Amino acid sequence: MYDVAIIGCGPVGAMAANLLGRAGLNVVVLEKERTHYPLPRAVHLDHEMMRLFQSAGVIERVEPDMVATDGHLHVGADHGTIRYMGTVGKPRPFGWANDYFFYQPELEAHLRAAFADNGAISLELGAEFVSLRQGGGQVTVAYAQDGQDKEATARWVIAADGSRSPVRKALGVALDDLKFEEPWLVVDAEVDGPVSFPQITGVPDGADLQRLSVMMCDPARPATVVPGRRNHRRWEFMLLPHEDDAAMMQPEAVAALVGAWMKDVPHRIVRAATYRFHGLVAEHWQVGNVFLAGDAAHQTPPFFGQGMCHGLRDVANLAWKMAAIARDGASEALLETYQPERDPHVRAVIGAAVAAGRYICELDPAKAAARDAEIRAASAQKQGETAADLIPAIADGIVLAGTPSAGERFIQPLLTDGRKLDDLAGQGWRLFTRDAHLPDNGAVAAWLDARGVSAVLVRPDHYVFGTGEVQSLLQARAAMLGTSLTVAA
Repeated sequence: MYDVAIIGCGPVGAMAANLLGRAGLNVVVLEKERTHYPLPRAVHLDHEMMRLFQSAGVIERVEPDMVATDGHLHVGADHGTIRYMGTVGKPRPFGWANDYFFYQPELEAHLRAAFADNGAISLELGAEFVSLRQGGGQVTVAYAQDGQDKEATARWVIAADGSRSPVRKALGVALDDLKFEEPWLVVDAEVDGPVSFPQITGVPDGADLQRLSVMMCDPARPATVVPGRRNHRRWEFMLLPHEDDAAMMQPEAVAALVGAWMKDVPHRIVRAATYRFHGLVAEHWQVGNVFLAGDAAHQTPPFFGQGMCHGLRDVANLAWKMAAIARDGASEALLETYQPERDPHVRAVIGAAVAAGRYICELDPAKAAARDAEIRAASAQKQGETAADLIPAIADGIVLAGTPSAGERFIQPLLTDGRKLDDLAGQGWRLFTRDAHLPDNGAVAAWLDARGVSAVLVRPDHYVFGTGEVQSLLQARAAMLGTSLTVAA
């Protein structure tokens, strides 16, 4: 019997396998396709995902194909800047740039290649989910492979099988509709030069449009253009009420839309597809010993590029808890904190994306002009805003509520030898005290001093468990987990 069966081997499922395998669990991954999807879908991730790649032992594989960029720019109906979430010249408290763009087929290949390095991970390709049954603290998954009926039994199942999730449907889990649906055309292209932007005014000093995700909030045609690795670029165009999906995917229509941005720059369309941008969240993320993750659990409009990030946070949350139970004797009830921790977090970010989507998708010119004035006024009051500010703290679950910064992401300063904090402290639970004498130019001590505490206990997924006195932190954690675990100090 396996510790964990993972259904789906996209980035979320593959990341789950690496995290669990590295933690010493025995994992099988069931993927219905023989090869990973050859075209780009997700394109953006943030600093937290890079830190999770560190945790999974895959950072050296994935980092060379990541392109660090400079943030996000929203442009109004008059083609003037209305909101800038830039990162140029700003500190990197978590050790990585805030925004990275990538090519999904490359990322998936790297994550699968790491299976051989990261523990007992079996990958079954061509394995299509059929059904499951639960009982006796285990789950048996029935699947079809090469014309044969097969089964895999595991203590837990993680369903990372996408937005249409056959597992979610088999469990009878409904989706909570957050009442956002807009049709967009997504176009990927290989380009041999810089993107030509419409005349944009009010671009902040030092901002390079080629290194920003640019959102044109133009009522004539809302659109986004994002950078990519090497010569890959993506455009997203909102479809107008009178436009037909199939007609807008035709080569001549796509060429006209993209060509307006490229002028005389040679380019080749790689993919054009229409999507309905949704805000949806599963009502139940856990049914017995089966857990939904990624798009199977939630779908978000892509306006801040957090869709795949949500899924990677999901499996990071599950992986350390499953490892604590299977390897360290923690209480099985620990997994009951999965949805209480992740659901409010996801809804907050989806809420921000939906709110942005509502103003981005405004098609009435008069309302768009009023919107622009309102957003410019609000932006002036929060200079220095970045997309990282969208991620809230964990408010409920395995956190010591009421202590300063509980549930927040903990910093990862650079060390004096050029490494990052996690490279020194390792993974798992970490305890930092003011007198630790870390080679970090005093960053951790300053963090503690700013909160008036002597110690911080950090969870394996890099969120702060709590702050305060060492003994009280360890006692509180032991009470919540039902066990005493090793801590790196």
